[in-house]
Amino acid sequence: MQLDADKLRQRLEPLFQENFETFGELGAAISVWQNGKELIELHGGFRDARREQPWTGDTIVLIWSATKGIGSACLLHVLQEHKIDIERHVGEVWPEFAQAGKETITLGQLLSHQAGLAALDRKVDLLDYAAVIDALAKQEPNWPPGTAHGYHARTFGFLVDELVRRISGIKLAEYWRKTFAEPLGLDLWIGLPEKGNARVATMYAPKGGKQPEPKDRQSGPVAAATRTRPVASSDFYADLATKGTFAHKVFASPFGLNAISAMNKPEIRALPIVSFGGIGSASALAKFYAILANGGRMDGREFFSERTITWMKMALSDGIDRVFQIPTAFSAGFMKDSRPTRENLTALSSQVPERIDRVFQIPTAFSAGFMKDSRPPRENLTALSNQVSERSIFGKSMEAFGHPGAGGSHAFADPENGISFAYVMNQMEQSVLPNEKSLRLVDAIYAMW
Repeated sequence: MQLDADKLRQRLEPLFQENFETFGELGAAISVWQNGKELIELHGGFRDARREQPWTGDTIVLIWSATKGIGSACLLHVLQEHKIDIERHVGEVWPEFAQAGKETITLGQLLSHQAGLAALDRKVDLLDYAAVIDALAKQEPNWPPGTAHGYHARTFGFLVDELVRRISGIKLAEYWRKTFAEPLGLDLWIGLPEKGNARVATMYAPKGGKQPEPKDRQSGPVAAATRTRPVASSDFYADLATKGTFAHKVFASPFGLNAISAMNKPEIRALPIVSFGGIGSASALAKFYAILANGGRMDGREFFSERTITWMKMALSDGIDRVFQIPTAFSAGFMKDSRPTRENLTALSSQVPERIDRVFQIPTAFSAGFMKDSRPPRENLTALSNQVSERSIFGKSMEAFGHPGAGGSHAFADPENGISFAYVMNQMEQSVLPNEKSLRLVDAIYAMW
């Protein structure tokens, strides 16, 4: 189905505005493309908490782990150009990696978070690239490679960056600029030039709220690991806040840059941090995903072969995530909706009918004939954010893939319908996976079918 740009705007504009009025958004932008053309771009709010600097069309912002999708695409392009299959062993191109039980890990397993290198035993500084690479090469897997998967929050960017360097001879950030950003005019950076700082929105940590209680956790392997786990049963957020848990170790390996404010420093923005350091606009991010949503082509040029696009679409891991403790799925470098996630959608909708208005698709409340404020929207948003981790986040197509970023940024490609989507913001929420701010917009797009 071809989306109508005017009708799309009529549907999305009020929801986008409600993000500011109801859900506490500070500054944000959204971009939706179909068949290689931008249908809508919306931006609003402010770049700063004092509300003195309006968010404009050329504002750029930190996209956190959405950077991983860009990094994965670069590595897949390198593999494509050098005719290297993802079934090849990592050790064939990175000999030092083939030790400590990692000898048979394939490129596909590494890209789909099956390598078991989510947490490091050795304490190394995130800003010391050589030390991190050496630690990864010597690290014993956190689980037998290929038997399970778990989100590699910080180590993933180092793994793909090193592989790009080994095969192409240049850093991943440089490969991104030369191969994609410059030819396509993408305002999307992995390592921001000094002159770009004047346009960057300040990133703000989540506002205060009740933190997850560190009790009744099920840290470690999930018992039975069934494919129909109840909604909101994960203890991930409690574990994340508790030292000594595996989730906490994953998000502290390698250590450093844990304070949100540190990411606003120009000298940090300039660093090519592939795991979570990308900075750009919603339009640029959605435009890149538009290539992936349209057979790897843009402006008459083929960037990715059909085979490479298949690697992006095809789930290589699917089931209970050792880190998130819920069903997740990954293709070669991209996140996908897990099949168990779709099985849980019915359970989710049956648990929250009193919170979500079936028409507005947001929390509303009514007395006898009058509208009222629902329970504090921010409390509702946090509660829902803890549940959407088992909700479909990439639309209705099982071909869709993408990568979200911490606090609310989100981006994906839907090759089946030729759609790409990106949402970026600067007021983080207490969630790692996408929350209602972007997911309401995604749902609204697919409700037009």
